[in-house]
Amino acid sequence: MLIVPEREIADLMTRQAAFDAVEQVFAAMASGDAYNFPVVREAIGHEDALYGFKGGFDRAGLTLGLKAGGYWPNNLEKRGLINHQSTVFLFDPDTGKPSAMVGGNLLTALRTAAASSVSIKHLARSDAKVIGMIGAGHQAAFQLRAALEQRAFEKVIGWNYHPEMLPNIEKVANEAGVPFQAVELDEMTEADVIISITSAFAPSLMANHVSAGAHIACMGTDTKGKQEVEAALLARASVFTDEVAQSVSIGEAQHAVAEGLIQESDVAQLGAVINGTDPGRISDNQITLFDGTGVGLQDLAVAASVVDLAVRKGVAIEVNF
Repeated sequence: MLIVPEREIADLMTRQAAFDAVEQVFAAMASGDAYNFPVVREAIGHEDALYGFKGGFDRAGLTLGLKAGGYWPNNLEKRGLINHQSTVFLFDPDTGKPSAMVGGNLLTALRTAAASSVSIKHLARSDAKVIGMIGAGHQAAFQLRAALEQRAFEKVIGWNYHPEMLPNIEKVANEAGVPFQAVELDEMTEADVIISITSAFAPSLMANHVSAGAHIACMGTDTKGKQEVEAALLARASVFTDEVAQSVSIGEAQHAVAEGLIQESDVAQLGAVINGTDPGRISDNQITLFDGTGVGLQDLAVAASVVDLAVRKGVAIEVNF
């Protein structure tokens, strides 16, 4: 079995490699060549932590495995560790033997950012100039770096529940040479693309905060009860997702479906747009929304890619198992 420790990931996995892996696995899901297993996600009753498993099998790439991990909200304050902790395990699909264990923290951040970036590539207007960020935590910086590579953005606007955290994304904008402005939520109407990346259980972005023609990537809702945007916004938008079953059960679409504003059949796979079987955006006035729930196959795809890189660079640790 090969081990790729967390400490090696930053020197191995690039944003482009993560983007390519996620785009390919979305396409494989839509074509039926890959599928995810049911998600297990539980509050464990200790340290206020949420812990779970996401797995799947990609027949095309012969990638089988799971990610184990979750959210420990007290980590940063108590221990100086990031709150999201995860490890990816890969198995030989021919024998079932474990083939690799890969540090999943940075990979999770990169694949989550890659997912919204893929949605921007395929759904946002080509002339998008202003990108809005809702959320300014650890993951928001990854989101913005990846998103800025998809369009010639001329301005970044941002809002956060805790405004003192906005310098986290202002720094990313400055590094990219793009001006940044802190705004109120009702000023998000200026944005052509909006990324929401919070862990909220109540909506912040409302339907009237979004202008015609905008693309929204909702990246924080991955658990029953979580909600980042008003359900009415999904009724205004053409809704796309990584996996429909997750979108309507633990993703942003769960609320709009529960309120009867949309049906499961109204939610399309982003992979179908990538494959060309769904037209995606069909007009400049259309609002598109990507519900990024986070699927196990994303983690497996980036983990398999990083294992190959680690072997080539001679940094994978081989152990008998």
